Amino acid sequence: MDTARVFDSIIETFRSDPSVTTAKMFGGSALKVSNKVFVCFYKGKLVLKLRRERVEVLVALGGAEHFDSGTGRPAKEWVAIEASRESEWLGLATEAKKFVASSR
Repeated sequence: MDTARVFDSIIETFRSDPSVTTAKMFGGSALKVSNKVFVCFYKGKLVLKLRRERVEVLVALGGAEHFDSGTGRPAKEWVAIEASRESEWLGLATEAKKFVASSR
């Protein structure tokens, strides 16, 4: 499936959740909870905010990398998940929402 459509289906899944809002990030769509972005779609990858330790595990498994917004310095709590792992995207987005909602 086209990765953009996979992300659109994630947006649709969260649309019924009143705590989730949409936003723009890096010129594309993003989802927010508690007014903080927890997931966005960037250059064909799903970008998520997760615990630092969880990011390390995902990167070690392959098909994921530390997210760098172009500053040359990867963010410690952000990971970019490749299309090869798109079957995991919804579960990871749910995990990211819970993480961001709990970090107030």
